Amino acid sequence: MAKEKSVYICSECGGTSPRWLGKCPSCNAWNTLVESATESAGGGKNRLSQTGRTGYAGQAQAVTPLAAIEATEVARTPSGIAELDRVLGGGIVEGGVVLIGGDPGIGKSTLLLQAVDALQRQGLPALYVTGEESGAQVALRSRRLGLDNSQVDVLSEIQLEKILATCESTQPAIVIIDSIQTMYSDQLSSAPGSVAQVRECAAHLTRMAKSTGIAVVLVGHVTKEGALAGPRVLEHMVDTVLYFEGDTHSSFRLVRAIKNRFGAVNEIGVFAMTEKGLKGVSNPSAIFLSQHSEPVPGSCVLVTLEGSRPLLVEIQALVDSGGPSPRRLSVGLDRDRLAMLLAVLNRHAGVACADQDVFVNAVGGVRIGEPAADLAVMLSITSSLRGKALPKGFITFGEVGLAGEVRPAPRGQERLKEAAKLGFTVAVVPKANAPKKPIEGITIHAVDRVDEAISLVRGLD
Repeated sequence: MAKEKSVYICSECGGTSPRWLGKCPSCNAWNTLVESATESAGGGKNRLSQTGRTGYAGQAQAVTPLAAIEATEVARTPSGIAELDRVLGGGIVEGGVVLIGGDPGIGKSTLLLQAVDALQRQGLPALYVTGEESGAQVALRSRRLGLDNSQVDVLSEIQLEKILATCESTQPAIVIIDSIQTMYSDQLSSAPGSVAQVRECAAHLTRMAKSTGIAVVLVGHVTKEGALAGPRVLEHMVDTVLYFEGDTHSSFRLVRAIKNRFGAVNEIGVFAMTEKGLKGVSNPSAIFLSQHSEPVPGSCVLVTLEGSRPLLVEIQALVDSGGPSPRRLSVGLDRDRLAMLLAVLNRHAGVACADQDVFVNAVGGVRIGEPAADLAVMLSITSSLRGKALPKGFITFGEVGLAGEVRPAPRGQERLKEAAKLGFTVAVVPKANAPKKPIEGITIHAVDRVDEAISLVRGLD
């Protein structure tokens, strides 16, 4: 048998080297050479390089006009966990590849074990491949979650070739790989978790999923900064990327879709960690609203949009006397945008905070990225600075521009209806979001500029 060998490819310029070097000989970049499988020394090709020359979706097909390709609806299988199905876009897709990441101990393995057990009970064969735990440890977690008499097949293995052979012989409907960083192929000499191993193992599992119709879920580690560990191509080759959010000290967890070829991006599922595992939360807005007996200064309720779901989140602000260098700190919101909003407040509304410390927090650990939170942040800061609470049952949303204008937010009608459903009675919204027909139970005030919004709120005191 011909001896196999590897080549090292530069991730910056694509240059190659027959052995690892600290500096690329082509572009002189440091630590960019990554091991990759190549042709064997005898002129033949090893198994890895043969399959590596196809696309992730399988063998190439003949050129076909787009109009001649039959478009079919993607069949989905509900997992039995409603919040997970919402994030996935309706359920598990045949041949789909899902990557789920999050901090250690946040609940990734727990949620997936619950999901595959529910699918197994529906009659779909499932295989749980564990590379970080023994079969006994997985069984112990299953008992702890109350999954008695679970028939999910468990394989404790980290070698890729054995996993592929097991999938070929057992033909499961869904395979869980926990985790992709522990897998390795014997065609590469690098250690499990290296860039080359993660990339090649994920590529082979993706090809297997597309060619056989087996749904594959990959559990991914995260770095200290919170990003998914491994090469960025890992996120590109899979169909769906889910990410666990939330504080490990809190009982609530959020699963967010960062990428989804079969559903909406930025859709979220909300779970509560219980003794019996993760349970979906039917009314997530209740998590993000503090239970004040009476309105307090510095608190403003925002109607934000997460995927297709309107959520009510409490924005809290604290403005206090600062020193020579006042601090601006935000949790769950963009700090740079906070600095911009303070400048707009000073220039266009006459609210000066230059000598004040300003702290802003989104209650419940949720992260808000949409600019529709601008108006709520500014009103909460003004409320804290004045020491006067906003009216009871008050909500708002709207983007604020540098010229002081209040811009509309998408799907304003849905936001207002959600707020009215939860008992809120007063709303300050952009004029473009004002409904043509009144919404029962809520009084709506439409504004064009931020100074108009602040004057209006002062008149409601």
